[in-house]
Amino acid sequence: MPPDALAPTATDPDLAQEQAHLATARAALRRMRERAAELFATGETVAGDGYGAESLGAALAGRVAALADHPDTPLFFGRLDFGGDAGDHADESHHIGRRHVTDEHGEPLVLDWRAPVARAFYRASASDPLGVRVRRRFGFAAGALTSFEDEHLDRGEELGTGSALLTAEIERPRVGPMRDIVATIQPEQDELVRAGLDQSICVQGAPGTGKTAVGLHRAAYLLYAYREQLRKTGVLVVGPNQAFLRYIAAVLPALGEVEVRQATIDDLIARGPLRGTEVRGTDPPETAALKHDPRLAEVLSRALWSRVRPPAEPLVVPDGGNRWRLSIDDLTDLVDQVRREAPPYLLGRERVQARVVAALHRQAEVRRAESPGDSWTRRLARSRPVTQCLDAVWPKLTPEQLIFLVLSDPGLLAEAATDLLDPAEQATLRWARPPRSVKATRWSDADTMLLDEAAGLLERLPSFGHIVVDEAQDLSPMQARALARRCRHGSVTILGDLAQGTAPWAAADWRETLAHLTKPAATISPLTTGFRVPATVLALANRLLPSLAVDVPPAESLRRDGELVICPVPELAPAVVAEVTAALAVEGSIAVIAADAAVDELRSALAAANVSTVDPSDPAPDPAGRVTVVPATLAKGLEYDHVIAVEPATIASAEARGLHRLYVVLTRAVSRLTVLHAQPLPAPLRD
Repeated sequence: MPPDALAPTATDPDLAQEQAHLATARAALRRMRERAAELFATGETVAGDGYGAESLGAALAGRVAALADHPDTPLFFGRLDFGGDAGDHADESHHIGRRHVTDEHGEPLVLDWRAPVARAFYRASASDPLGVRVRRRFGFAAGALTSFEDEHLDRGEELGTGSALLTAEIERPRVGPMRDIVATIQPEQDELVRAGLDQSICVQGAPGTGKTAVGLHRAAYLLYAYREQLRKTGVLVVGPNQAFLRYIAAVLPALGEVEVRQATIDDLIARGPLRGTEVRGTDPPETAALKHDPRLAEVLSRALWSRVRPPAEPLVVPDGGNRWRLSIDDLTDLVDQVRREAPPYLLGRERVQARVVAALHRQAEVRRAESPGDSWTRRLARSRPVTQCLDAVWPKLTPEQLIFLVLSDPGLLAEAATDLLDPAEQATLRWARPPRSVKATRWSDADTMLLDEAAGLLERLPSFGHIVVDEAQDLSPMQARALARRCRHGSVTILGDLAQGTAPWAAADWRETLAHLTKPAATISPLTTGFRVPATVLALANRLLPSLAVDVPPAESLRRDGELVICPVPELAPAVVAEVTAALAVEGSIAVIAADAAVDELRSALAAANVSTVDPSDPAPDPAGRVTVVPATLAKGLEYDHVIAVEPATIASAEARGLHRLYVVLTRAVSRLTVLHAQPLPAPLRD
């Protein structure tokens, strides 16, 4: 056991000295931001041209935003005192915080948590101190430094999860959007966060293990450690819905990273090569599921490349008094050569055109004994005989045109789907009544997957340097392929929990998803120790695992402070109102989570009782709202102090993977879970 010297409240002189250092660091950060703002204001006058001014302005604006101070957020959370045997850091002391702060002479007042020396804050232990003599953690209240506790690692004294300050931070009430966990990162989490840019990792994280936070902090770490490599390609965070993205939106800016792009996969596709394609149609569930099937990728590829045809006649191009000619054999060899190179379809068309013109150019050189100029070459490339030949052997297509052909032409579909889709599946896929034209087509959500696949076959899409994908267990194979196209040369961090897979195509094995992402060698790392969800709540949710048909270890929690109440009631709405009213007397956020069909009734009942509620789908929810009514289908990834789960049987029966959805709902609580039910509980939860 650690000695009394490790008590969480420090002596007054030491505390006053640390408070003075905090005031000095905040003043220094303010000066740094003011200096950046001055540079931003004068940037236009020092840049050499308009483009330079714009680039410099964007960089400086980002710098100003990154240096913003948040008075309620501690500027530093720890300190490392190194011993005399710590090599380059011997006898040094460093405060560790969310960003790098220096004094007027450039000397560090606070080291960024991502700096190499800060690694010891998370990894040092009594058995392996990493040169650290004393590790100090700080306690804060509303941004004011109030206490600290020390671990004398050189004496074998280590608090670990027995740290009062660490426990208080982990168990702090959950109000508003997600916070960073930079002060509480555990060694196994830190190892994942600091994995190199060239490494793709998959984190199988049970509820409350911090997998989302690991992914976001990894994004921040990579931008710090590999800023130059990522300057052009950037980092993308992909979430399951907009409610989730709003929930996590404040984490990276709090860590000083303001330029990370965040999107749902639907938004990512809509803003890509299909920009302007409106979704107005719907598909039956079986059709939508088939359009997410990876076999469709090969069907589309076959259909596209079937448009490339052997030349039927020679190419003859009149040119004044000359006639340039390529035989059928010459054209065939040229087209076959490009096909063997396997470029994207439209790039292949450009290569055929360029090589046709080059062949004609060589004829002209021989006959004229001189090389024709660039204007002649451009005119020949645009000439009608050349463009007609090109359209005959390698016709131009758009994604919309290709999908229109596949879904409206039974013959083309049958040819492309041979040995891939049976006749019944082909009938399910194709349109019973094809639209009159491409422009008249009412595209569905699932069609966008096909359109994006087609776009990837036609041309290469811009690639990110790193993509973080949360709730990845619900990626369909075609969605995974869409992300793979946007990360051809980069790496990925995949976050999820197979037990929380609720989509019809939810993964049962991470290796399948990683294969579709073209990252089959990614390391799969499980996180099973929960820091947020109390043990009593996890014990209830874990009862569902045997019924979920996934091979994942049950989660274990370090939290022993949670509350669980399971209450049968005669009527749900009055019981929900009474439970919410009682919960409002306790600090923290409250969520009423119910089957989607029951949400409106519960909102109305709460409104009638003068309880204001927040809608998680609202683009600008009231940040002061404490009560959120959440449809079960939007609960994934969110956390609340007190969750009121309404009628588990209805949630479980609302969809094919309803027990998986119920597992998600039951694990959203980080302090208290109340289960209200009028119907019998699902069988795994009884007794």
